[in-house]
Amino acid sequence: MHISIKEYQFLFEELVKRDFKKKYKRTILGMLWSILSPLMILVILTLIFSNFFSHNTEHYIIYLFTGQIIFNYYVESTMEGMNALSSNAHIFSKINIPKYLFLLSKNISSFINFILILIIYFLFVFIDGISFTWIFILLFYPIICLILMNIGIGLILSALFIFFKDIEYLYRLFTQIVMYGSAIFYNIDFLPSNIQYFFLLNPIYVCIKYIRTIIIQNTIPDIMIHLLLLLYSVILLILGIFIYKKYNYKFIYYI
Repeated sequence: MHISIKEYQFLFEELVKRDFKKKYKRTILGMLWSILSPLMILVILTLIFSNFFSHNTEHYIIYLFTGQIIFNYYVESTMEGMNALSSNAHIFSKINIPKYLFLLSKNISSFINFILILIIYFLFVFIDGISFTWIFILLFYPIICLILMNIGIGLILSALFIFFKDIEYLYRLFTQIVMYGSAIFYNIDFLPSNIQYFFLLNPIYVCIKYIRTIIIQNTIPDIMIHLLLLLYSVILLILGIFIYKKYNYKFIYYI
């Protein structure tokens, strides 16, 4: 996939601005929904699950918040990416521009939302009495890996969605499976070790586990977690690029 972002820098910036503004068009609170929505969900989840899981989970609110924001970012980025090509078909069908720019603009827009939530997240971390240490610098690693995974998944979904509209409903069901397999509101430490290893097959859980280890336990994750995150991000990105390049020339015939 030839990188032409610099050549189309102005167009790319305008796409990002358009995608970000479009989310809050005709809303009274606008960007505040980026913060209020996950906070309201956090309150609801805390009220529902704190009585069941908080007694055996240290810093349960942060534990829950970590899983929620990572999962929400993954879902938003990939769902937006899935519709990136089809929703902009009226543009690239008339103008010869790299189609992946639409996908990347969606990812940037979702990432901006994620950054806004992270600011609130770290405020919660501070309020909960968790000390900020140099280890927090390592948080860049899982975030970068997650960005690459989201781009890769978005490339796969956007290509498939051009040919099979049913993929949207199947993927929504799949994200529910991912959510329950990401241990967002419950702790798997009490489960047998062989079952715990099964959770490592879920890239989103691995990312969440990495961040929880840094924030809550204030320790550097095991080397296996580092390698798994790298493996998942590289495989998904390469697979996404491969599928995109393979079917790129056919998109115009199915829009």
